[in-house]
Amino acid sequence: MKAEDVLSKYAAGERNFPNTNLTEANLSGANLSGANLSGANLSVANLSGANLSAANLSKAKLNVAKLSGANLGKSNLCGAILNVANLTLADLKGAELSHASLVRAELNRAELSGANLNHTNFSGADLKDAKLRNANLTHANLSRADLKWTTVTSANLSQANLHGTDLSSADFSGADLSNTELRQANLSRTNLRGANLTGANLRWADLSGADLSGADLSGARLSGANLTGANLSNATLLGTTLVHVDLTRANLIGVDWAGADLSGATLTGAKIYAAPRYGIKTEGLICDWIDLSPNGDQSKIYRLGAEAYRNFFRETSPAVRIVVDAMLDHDAHHALALTYRQIAQHYQFPSSPPNIQVGRRRTTLTFEGETDQELFLLSYVVILPFKDAANTQEVAIALTKMVQSAELANSLKEPEKLQLLNTPLNQLLAKADELTLSEHSVNVLRTIKFFQSPTKTTLINSSNRAILLYSHPTFGKRAIHQPDLIPQTVVKPQSSPELPPLSALVEFIQGFH
Repeated sequence: MKAEDVLSKYAAGERNFPNTNLTEANLSGANLSGANLSGANLSVANLSGANLSAANLSKAKLNVAKLSGANLGKSNLCGAILNVANLTLADLKGAELSHASLVRAELNRAELSGANLNHTNFSGADLKDAKLRNANLTHANLSRADLKWTTVTSANLSQANLHGTDLSSADFSGADLSNTELRQANLSRTNLRGANLTGANLRWADLSGADLSGADLSGARLSGANLTGANLSNATLLGTTLVHVDLTRANLIGVDWAGADLSGATLTGAKIYAAPRYGIKTEGLICDWIDLSPNGDQSKIYRLGAEAYRNFFRETSPAVRIVVDAMLDHDAHHALALTYRQIAQHYQFPSSPPNIQVGRRRTTLTFEGETDQELFLLSYVVILPFKDAANTQEVAIALTKMVQSAELANSLKEPEKLQLLNTPLNQLLAKADELTLSEHSVNVLRTIKFFQSPTKTTLINSSNRAILLYSHPTFGKRAIHQPDLIPQTVVKPQSSPELPPLSALVEFIQGFH
């Protein structure tokens, strides 16, 4: 069938032209809106400026076809073949292109917003300055494609292949790039604000100058990537692999990178205000200096040198660990959450909720701190809900006074570490009598066996050195008869708990950073 015949029949009301052979046909500017051209052969056809909106072109052949400026909005191109086709400025908004092939197609400045591009093959295609807002690109193949200046905001590219793709200066803000293949991709100056990059493969990718603020890169792999000057402020990098990554002058203010691996990475000149210094791997880190100023204006420079970073960054977070000799039940869990919420609100205490590990016989509560220096104060507060609070707090006060003694200062190899301890220790001594629970809270907790059970409290510093603060005499001795529940009151024990030896305390503080 010739092009003239199709147009004539269409004008007469005919819409079905399946499997029609229209190779090299001239249909420029033609109106075929809503036509059924499924399986048709339109290879090398001229359809520039044509109206094919809502047309059925599923499994049609459009190799090397001219579709520049064509209207394909809401058309069905599922499984169609458009290799090397010219779709410059074409309107494909809301179109169905799943499993279609557009290898080396020209789609610069095309409109593909809201289109379904699931499993679509765009390898080597030109998508410069195209619009793909809210498009579905899951499992799509965009390897070696050109997406420079492209707008892909809020699009779904989960598990897509963008290996070696040029995404420079594109806008991917809010996009889902989880588990996406981005090896050796060019993402320089790309906007990835708030993007989901969890589990993405970004090895050897160029992210220089990229905006990743607020992005989630948990579990992503960025080994060998270039992140010089990138903005990662408030990004999530939990468990992210950053081995041999170049983060020179990158903005890492407020980043959360617990469990990240920065082995062999370059961090010179990076802005890391409010970024945790614990829970990251930094073996072989290259870092001459870092910017600790709140605004990243270099008003507070910290020089590290060849090995000084080892004392600045630590793999272990300072923590207080309370082991309760009982299993956590639902009532106890509810009361625990309410009590710690009240403590945080009343005392404006900065501690996060505990990490809870429940066993059949014991429950472990781990409270992570920001610094080693706050461990004594943290231990004094977090033990409050338990009957063992009085004994544990007595030891904490006794150790505080021991830390401030001349004997301990003379035993330290680095006595200057005590200077950083002065403020939190004085704060503890000054507020010790005020840090109590309300009578109502005490009455509630005394009715729950979990809070009356024996406890063991341990302090763990950032060098992973531990010191036992207090262990109840019957802890772990279940054969011993436990007395009936008694009110939790701040009553001094008849005999003072045993204190750790001075040598253990010295070794513990020596590991502070």
